[in-house]
Amino acid sequence: MLTFEQKQAIIESYPELSRKDVSMKRVNYHYEDSLYDKTVVVQHLHPNGNGFVYVAGIAGYDADDRGLVNIREATEEELRKTIADSIASLSQGEVEEQAVEQHWVNGAGEKLVLMEELGAWNLYHGLNLEDSFGDYAEAVAYLKEEQFKQVQGEPK
Repeated sequence: MLTFEQKQAIIESYPELSRKDVSMKRVNYHYEDSLYDKTVVVQHLHPNGNGFVYVAGIAGYDADDRGLVNIREATEEELRKTIADSIASLSQGEVEEQAVEQHWVNGAGEKLVLMEELGAWNLYHGLNLEDSFGDYAEAVAYLKEEQFKQVQGEPK
């Protein structure tokens, strides 16, 4: 297991992250250029080695319900990859090219359809309007925060 100091050195090697001290000697690292409301990449890094990285919506990670993965036992390579993936996810404007209709699914199999209609992006669950957004990026940010992933074609 990497020490707190080793993890700090790895995290601080990313100049795009800014450090913010929080309670109980824990440290958060923010990506201020995030295209989403979410800016925390590393959350609650603690001197005991525990900490979390935000990976909601990124394939290959077993995130908790907050979109976080624990890095207590991470190797240097794993930690670097996880941080790089998190930053990349928060810096991607559009998940896919804008289509008139997009299908999104979460881990529980719930299906939503995102459609552009009259200059707004509307989110449907079946025939019911769930929400409406002023622009595409706002709609995608919401879907990612809710841990939905875009799928090609209509999900089964």
